[in-house]
Amino acid sequence: MEAVMGVNDSAQERTIPTGEQATRVSGPRVLVAGASIAGPALAHWLRRRGAEVTVVERAPALRPGGQAVDARGVAKEVIGRMGLDGAVRAACTDTAGAHTVDAAGQVLETFRADDDGGNGFIADIEILRGDLSQVLYDDTRDSVEYIFGDRIAELAQDADGVDVVFAGGDRRRFDLVVGADGLHSELRAMVFGPHERFLRHLGHVLAFYSVPNEFGLDRWLLEYQDQESGRSALLRPIQDATRAMAMFYCASADFDVDYRDVAAQKRLLRERMAGLGWLAPDILAHLDDTPDFYLDQVAQVVMDRWSSGRVGLLGDAAFSSSPMSGQGTGLALVGAYVLAGELASADWDPATGFARYEARMRPFVEANQEIGRLNARSREVPGPDTEPLPDFAGEWFTELVGRAINGVELPDYAGAPDSAAPAASPSTSSAKP
Repeated sequence: MEAVMGVNDSAQERTIPTGEQATRVSGPRVLVAGASIAGPALAHWLRRRGAEVTVVERAPALRPGGQAVDARGVAKEVIGRMGLDGAVRAACTDTAGAHTVDAAGQVLETFRADDDGGNGFIADIEILRGDLSQVLYDDTRDSVEYIFGDRIAELAQDADGVDVVFAGGDRRRFDLVVGADGLHSELRAMVFGPHERFLRHLGHVLAFYSVPNEFGLDRWLLEYQDQESGRSALLRPIQDATRAMAMFYCASADFDVDYRDVAAQKRLLRERMAGLGWLAPDILAHLDDTPDFYLDQVAQVVMDRWSSGRVGLLGDAAFSSSPMSGQGTGLALVGAYVLAGELASADWDPATGFARYEARMRPFVEANQEIGRLNARSREVPGPDTEPLPDFAGEWFTELVGRAINGVELPDYAGAPDSAAPAASPSTSSAKP
């Protein structure tokens, strides 16, 4: 089946399902805001559970590149249940491991991708955010309506549904709306309140962008940390061997740069990284030529609830654990599976489905957010009043990591519809001739 591509009067691009899959849907109509990872992953599961799904994304197209993201533990199980293990692994960075180095490039410590069964510092499933987004989009585009270059401008919900006004002018009604639109979620601000109420800045700034691979990277990530300033620079390989992904961390007690003002962000990065050794000057020399620069505060989203009536939140919009946790993608993938399964199992009753989703996910989220906070603290430059770090070699930390990787049950949701489930064979059928 092919998708129909069109452009409306507001120059928004739509991918509209056609043919059999478009006509046989009789389930609830669900609008998902955000087409990065959480949104398309949720669209996959909602569609399999019988929903009619629309995904709206304010960007004009999928955003390429981005930082490398990982899948560990139960997140790998979700990818397998999606039937996407092969496609995801084919798009992976194929990173063999990581070296921490000193200013002269001498190796201090080594981590391998097969450490801890592929669930260690470098996961065996490591993929650029944009590449994973493309895999998820390709998987869903023929059965899900995608609207690019638009966003939710207004919404009003009642007992039976949600009326949505799009910035492009369209007005439509949905049974449920889910915000999967990231750390700075517009839907969250619209329904739950201002960002300041939920964002928890962890005292760091993160930037990353692609550069020419003039550094001889070959499947190994390199990271330099300046112990005196707490700053770090990192280079990692990607599938395109002619390019590499650069990353910078630095401490920042506050963050007052508009996350959409790229010019101001680049000025800030140059100021904060001035004088940093190793390969930092060579990496910064490509700052103005890169096509995919990103900078933002390292922050978490902490909320008492992730739903209000018929509107729910997923991924970073609901429970960002920050890049310091290494588990943001895992939370998004697992959350998408659980949210769709609980809603379908509750016969699409939002009060029941959202409540069960929150109850099942919250301990998993809290473990990952604790990992993120601890890792952020470990990068702080010690001062006279700095609280000592806990003993990460202790049994408590091993237990915490276990909960952060595998600490959520993945029900089969056997009672919920699943269009991809194998049909029962005649030998196991209870029907009598």
